[in-house]
Parts: sequence; C-alpha cells; structure tokens
Amino acid sequence: MKKIKMMKLLPIFMVMMFSTANAMHIMEGYLPVKFSIGWIVASLPFVLLGMKSIKTKLNENPRNITLIAMAGAFIFVISSLKIPSVTGSCSHMTGTGLGAILFGPLAVSVLGLIVLLFQALLLAHGGITSIGANTFSMCIAGPIVSFLIYKLCIKMKLSRRVGIFLGAMLGDIVTYCVTSLQLAMAFPSQDGGVMVSAIKFLGVFAPTQLPLAIIEGILTVIIMIGLEKYARKELRNIGF
Repeated sequence: MKKIKMMKLLPIFMVMMFSTANAMHIMEGYLPVKFSIGWIVASLPFVLLGMKSIKTKLNENPRNITLIAMAGAFIFVISSLKIPSVTGSCSHMTGTGLGAILFGPLAVSVLGLIVLLFQALLLAHGGITSIGANTFSMCIAGPIVSFLIYKLCIKMKLSRRVGIFLGAMLGDIVTYCVTSLQLAMAFPSQDGGVMVSAIKFLGVFAPTQLPLAIIEGILTVIIMIGLEKYARKELRNIGF
C-alpha cells in the first residue's frame, strides 16, 4: 500500500515542476451559445453511459476505486501542463489515454468531465460555457481513439507497451484535431469555410502538440510500468 501511495504522489511532483499559470482549454465565453449548447448535448449520452460503466466496475470490485481515482488524478495533473498556442485555447497533454486503456473510453468521459469542472471552477482553466466542447474533444473523442488503437495493437500481437504508447499519443493528437474542428465550426474562414479554418488551427497547434503527444505516450508507458510493478493485484482485478 505504501508503494501505491507513492505512485499516487508522482503526478503531484510532475505538476509542481512543469505547470504554467496561463493555461486553459477553450476558454469561458469563447464559443457562440449555439455551439456551447450543441456540444453539451453531444457529450451527454457518453457521460451517462460512462456513469453506468463506472458503477458496474465498482459493483464488480469496490477496490477498483483506487485505480479509477488514480486515472482521474493523472488526467487532472497532466492536462494542467499547458503551453499557450492560439487565442482562446492552448496546447497540452490530456492524460485520458491511461484511463481509456484501463477502463474503456466511456468511464473516462466521466473522469474527464470532473477534471474539467474542477479546472474551470478552481483554476480558471477552460470554462462552464465551453465544458461540452472540451469534454467531447478531450474526454470522448481522444479516449475512444486511444482505446481502439490499443486494442488493435494487442490484436496484431504487438508489444503491450507499444500499444499503450501509440494509444496515448494518437488519442492526444485526435483531441486536438477535434478541437481544431470545433473552433473552425464556430469561426469558419471567410475564404475557404470550415475546413480551411480547421487546417489553420491545426497548423498553429502542431508545433507544440506533436512533441507533447509523444511525451504523453512515454509518460503513460512509464505510469503503466509502475502500476504493473506496484499495483499488480489491482490491475488483475480489472482484468488487465
């Protein structure tokens, strides 16, 4: 138990070393009202299914709460490490790949939403009006890709760690592809519409996001190595 507690402290040390003061997701009031409401509606079914998924896992074994809480803490910490990238948003790691690989993407939609609410209310990162858009990109689209990529790698009989790295990295990249599309839909280019605007946003995000995605993949593998060493019983409880 002492070793598991030390693993829980690792994300705290990371945020103390690397966090920045001017970090945010799509910020409060940046999206037009119809887009704010639309993304909340789009995210709601995933969140409801995610609540059911978490409840099922806790009914299977109440001790699963330890890894669920750690996955949520990892999302909170790693998504607080941000680099300003474009007005109204920023580049940052997401941390959702770990939870998606361990518990599936639906559970991460709930964990991510909780993180986004805490960051919006306590840290002024993101906002309530943009909570739906941020949830969909970071806590739904990204985790689904992470989960599918990991499962594909396992099916192809690749190394588990390769699958974890690729899942976390590509889930991060997809998050920003979706974020770029969200911003482009709200603010289409006068010359070429939504797609041209999305390409412009991606062009701004890419220089910082690509290396951050690689770092996130590496960090996720390191965390998983630690869990395999110090929390093997807990991983067996969730069938990992």
